[in-house]
Amino acid sequence: MAGRKRKKLALAAAPEHDKQTGLKAAKLKEPIQSKNTPERSHYFMNTLQHRLGKDFFNQPCISLAKAFLGKVLVRRCEDGTELRGRIVETESYLGGEDKASHSAGGKRTERNTAMFMKPGTIYVYPIYGIYLCMNVSSEGEGAAVLLRSLEPLQGQPVMRQLRAARRKEGARPLKDKELCNGPSKLCQALNIPRCFDRRDLASDPEVWLEGDPDTSPAKPLDIVSAPRIGIESHGEWAKKPWRFYIHGHPCVSVVNKEAERQSLSGEAMDDLGPSDVQPDTGQHNVKRS
Repeated sequence: MAGRKRKKLALAAAPEHDKQTGLKAAKLKEPIQSKNTPERSHYFMNTLQHRLGKDFFNQPCISLAKAFLGKVLVRRCEDGTELRGRIVETESYLGGEDKASHSAGGKRTERNTAMFMKPGTIYVYPIYGIYLCMNVSSEGEGAAVLLRSLEPLQGQPVMRQLRAARRKEGARPLKDKELCNGPSKLCQALNIPRCFDRRDLASDPEVWLEGDPDTSPAKPLDIVSAPRIGIESHGEWAKKPWRFYIHGHPCVSVVNKEAERQSLSGEAMDDLGPSDVQPDTGQHNVKRS
């Protein structure tokens, strides 16, 4: 009798015990990340610490183009997702005498206004009527740096979706190294729209530049100086070695073997431009908007 009573009590108590255990387990169990949960970076808590301010951009065009290498471009999407890519390739456009520049001869238009604004101003312009390119103004009248290629660091699935939206249906999946290996590709992958033109990269809440605490700055011997791409019609200016990229990096858009040989052997041509050889008068040539 006592045995049957204990058994009944145990059976009656079991559901309540299981229910309690389930509740306790649910409290202890970590929530499963949904597909719609914004991807956060290990940088997120230290964004202000690593973000580069206006002083970084306040340097001559060629110096800035080289300084960009190894830095991280960040794009925060509307849902809070952050996309990140390390800059591995840039081009300098010095304005003034540089006939390949949109601001050659000091020409100002509605389109290139950002090139004459303060250093760190974003210049976004269309090519072929459908693609976009992102530049950043530097010191020097009408000077800016074109961002050519990134190494994807965070948010690759989102980048892949953004790139796929502009590709033919049924096209093969892109490898990570193909997501941002070109100026228009990186604008697609990071969803850089035309309306970002004239924004301040030093203070904008949706796009900014960070230093990478886990990576050392690119060393001079690691930087290849090569002629810029797609400006063959500009004569001697097409030969200026004002494209810079990290030697051996798989995300570089176009490799120049001759330029690499010269860089490694110390035979690289002088890549200084007018804004880089001006004497230091103690006053910086800061463009005003």
